[in-house]
Amino acid sequence: MKKRNLAAVTAALVLGPLVAAGAPGQRAEASGSDAVGSSPPVDTPLVRGVDLDTVTIPELQARMKRGSLTSSALTRAYLRRIKAVDPRINAVLRTSPTALRQAAASDVRHRRGTVRGPLDGIPVLIKDNVNTHDMPTTAGSLALAGDPPDKDAALVERLRAAGAVILGKANMSEWANFRAARPTSGWSAVGGQTNNPYVLDRNPCGSSSGSAAALAASLAQVAIGTETDGSIVCPAGMNGVVGHKPSLGLVSQSGVVPISAEQDTAGPMARNVVDTALTLSVLSGRDTVRAGSALRLAEAGTRPGGLRGKRIGLWRLPSLGTEVDALMTRTAARLRASGARVVEVSPPYQDRLAALEFPALLSEFHRDIDAYLATRGGPRNLAELIEFNRAHPAEQACFAGQELFEQALTAPSTADPAYRAMRAELTDLSRRSIDETMAAHDLDAIASPANPPAWTTDCARGDNDVIPSSTPAAVAGYPSLSVPAGFVGELPVGLLLMAGDHQDAELLSLGAAVEHRLDAWRAPRYLPTSPSGAAGSSGR
Repeated sequence: MKKRNLAAVTAALVLGPLVAAGAPGQRAEASGSDAVGSSPPVDTPLVRGVDLDTVTIPELQARMKRGSLTSSALTRAYLRRIKAVDPRINAVLRTSPTALRQAAASDVRHRRGTVRGPLDGIPVLIKDNVNTHDMPTTAGSLALAGDPPDKDAALVERLRAAGAVILGKANMSEWANFRAARPTSGWSAVGGQTNNPYVLDRNPCGSSSGSAAALAASLAQVAIGTETDGSIVCPAGMNGVVGHKPSLGLVSQSGVVPISAEQDTAGPMARNVVDTALTLSVLSGRDTVRAGSALRLAEAGTRPGGLRGKRIGLWRLPSLGTEVDALMTRTAARLRASGARVVEVSPPYQDRLAALEFPALLSEFHRDIDAYLATRGGPRNLAELIEFNRAHPAEQACFAGQELFEQALTAPSTADPAYRAMRAELTDLSRRSIDETMAAHDLDAIASPANPPAWTTDCARGDNDVIPSSTPAAVAGYPSLSVPAGFVGELPVGLLLMAGDHQDAELLSLGAAVEHRLDAWRAPRYLPTSPSGAAGSSGR
């Protein structure tokens, strides 16, 4: 589908009559009229009768079409919330000095009827490993804290072309958690520690920590994350939002700080599946979207197909704890009550995948980070980056280790036959683990817990995050989607859905139906710590 047709399809979908389904927990229409009235408190989620916590992009676009809301007012509301709320969670590194100018330009297009698509005028936060020409892109490291990149990442170019308001950059786990053997998710030398908005001494998971925490706190409408294995879906689950890891190649990786071209992808994150699907329809380029799939991607979130007759394989993962397992039991019961057939499964080959993935990533990281660093100021390759970290104590403020960097430096080349055999086996086994499981049980998707309850953030100990559910789809290059499943005490847990190659639209459609049935989202309370004796207070 040509770019012009993609824009026309998505704009028509969003600006047309709203579907009745809305978002779970919908309360976007506040009592009273759209008139501004008295100024609300700066940290309120309300703006001109809209509840930012629950409003969807189609609802925002409908209001902007009829003139009861402007992108400028929406952008100012999010900037006020960042100023008022972000000091508690430290999710936003910087806001764009041009955000309000971008919004004003969108307002002109809305008045003239020349809207570019579903994201026109919608504020978006960008993870800080995605190149932006007008703001620093650091991957959390002081080594890249100098001049911004020369040009935007391809996905940022697509967002700007679609009229999105680039609101700012989100903090992240430094180098996407691929520096130290025991990192602390959400920490970077550039941004410090991002906190989980639900319980502030708990971890947000990583590496898209700031993107997920900012969404949970309603600091943007949507955000962009990136994933090699778990870095979108785990933060989404742990912060009670939605995160989609697209099929490999659906979103361009040009201009994104890499770990591995064989697994890396950027993807959309939001507070609901509707916004996630619409954002993916913009991010995915015409050279990677199959014929007709743009419409299906955009429709996926706004027209959930229901659960009746759907077959879902539940991969329980009891290693994540009895409380999570009990939540999965309740989740399965609710899905069955809506007409889904839920059967228990155990995808094969997981031990072999766990043994092979890390050595392969080391070789790929050395190749890919050298290529990226050559495009930036500062260290020009991995060896220089290691020396930079040794020479700068601020890089060691939370944890000193850079064992992964050092191992990658001496890892076999990606031209080595042993490496090539390892990656071929990884690709084969990961795809078979999903394909064979789905075929054996005639499944529409495999479901598993996306995360344990958030552990206590502790630089000395590091993360407590052995979470195997993301690995099959991450290594296979298949899509996965985390939607809120419920809570263990005060801490959110996501349900991870995965499906076959380029089944993104089908997965989003199923995810929308699951989201509406579970209706598990609730706003964070910014508790300083878990209440004494509450579930999940052990630090897991």
